[in-house]
Amino acid sequence: MQNHPQENIMKKAIEEAKSSASAGQYALGAVVVNADGEVIAITHTTLHENNDPTCHAEVNVIRLACTKLKDRYLKGCWLYSTLEPCPMCTSAAIWAKMEGIVFGASKEDAQDFAKNLKDSKFTWRQIDVSARDIVEKGDPKIKLIEKFMREECLELFNFSKSS
Repeated sequence: MQNHPQENIMKKAIEEAKSSASAGQYALGAVVVNADGEVIAITHTTLHENNDPTCHAEVNVIRLACTKLKDRYLKGCWLYSTLEPCPMCTSAAIWAKMEGIVFGASKEDAQDFAKNLKDSKFTWRQIDVSARDIVEKGDPKIKLIEKFMREECLELFNFSKSS
């Protein structure tokens, strides 16, 4: 059984985020791994592609992992995300009964980035509720590892600008 967090897994999420930006999406990537650190699913946000406000990277990867495992519960699995999951995505991890979440850049990082951004496609809207607040109020209780490889994940904001 692996101890989390693992740099190699977050690096996969970062690479997926770069691919997402190349595809015209936000530079956000997410990975689900099992307790042994085996990748179950990896994907990115598809908000613009699907015209669906729920297609965040984390929800997409949870859906994909559940489909692959043929189970709505992801017990023992970890969610890695390049950005702090929003309340919807954090709740989805709790409802999937995941072991925990590991994220890089924070909600505050995204808010700071968006302050001076004049971009109609990439607005970085936020709900000002932290993943920690959702985890603390959620049931079942899941683990939360914050700001893991934050500096590397912060660099992704520069990929999420329309040309």
